[in-house]
Amino acid sequence: MQKITCIGEALIDMICTDKGKTLEAGEHFLKKTGGAPTNVAAAIAALGGKVELAAKVGNDPFGMQLIHTMQEFGVDTKFMITSKEQFTTFAFVSLKEDGERDFVFNRGADGFLTIDETKNLLHSGIGIVHFGSATAFLPGHLQQTYHSLLSEAKEKNYFISFDPNYRHLLFAHQQQSFIKQSIQFIQHCHFFKVSDEEALLISGMPTVAEAANWLSQQSQATFCITLGKEGTLLSYKQQQITIASIPVNVVDTTGAGDAFVGALLYQLSSLPFERLNQLKFEEWQQMVLNANKAGAKTCTYMGAMEAFKHLSNQIFQS
Repeated sequence: MQKITCIGEALIDMICTDKGKTLEAGEHFLKKTGGAPTNVAAAIAALGGKVELAAKVGNDPFGMQLIHTMQEFGVDTKFMITSKEQFTTFAFVSLKEDGERDFVFNRGADGFLTIDETKNLLHSGIGIVHFGSATAFLPGHLQQTYHSLLSEAKEKNYFISFDPNYRHLLFAHQQQSFIKQSIQFIQHCHFFKVSDEEALLISGMPTVAEAANWLSQQSQATFCITLGKEGTLLSYKQQQITIASIPVNVVDTTGAGDAFVGALLYQLSSLPFERLNQLKFEEWQQMVLNANKAGAKTCTYMGAMEAFKHLSNQIFQS
């Protein structure tokens, strides 16, 4: 089984549990480990894969929580760097009465992961490198490191995966920067996953079908567009098909997309490296169906990490 390296953010989500309250009015918060590549790494490990996470956290109780949570799942944490200068990054969020999110992002250590701190990251023995961090496209050390590692992964001929993880509240005034950087990664990766919202934003197209066609013209990669309960659009060498979602009683959708990506990468990692760019359309369809099962399973629990405790590769047999 090939090793997967996930790169990007590790942070703490502080979720306001006071229904309909703003952050100012809210008094009760639930602390959860988070960050998209952190979630993906946990999902891969839960399924039985070999995975490491490269991220930076503060040398504080919250950073220790992130590291220990990853270790409990079986993620290799030697490249989870602790900082004495910066605190662990926090995202505070609540759902207001009008359905809009109230959001405050306190960026700390995750944005300070440097090129020097990752110079031995892409060592021999890695087959797949996953870039899946929303915050990596914000200005800072992580942005420089992210782009540098993309170039290195390409030079070393690793299989490159990408998930942009757009967050409107982070990029409301930097959309063009987000789009430009996303296109750069899309053009250099072998697989990428976007949501329907991200597909429309990045492509500038009015419909998902037109966005899928535009994306297929920009990249040689196989890609998926997740459509929520409508399924997942798979695009492979100009061939496209929508694979149905798995119906479940939804409790919480947090982490479903990350579980999808983790399940897909886990399946790829179980194949010989030389086969990764020679898969048939039918093989991709089966892997996407299995990844849909992982995403659906995640939706039946409250919180991504709690859901991943119940993930195993046995779900692919159902």
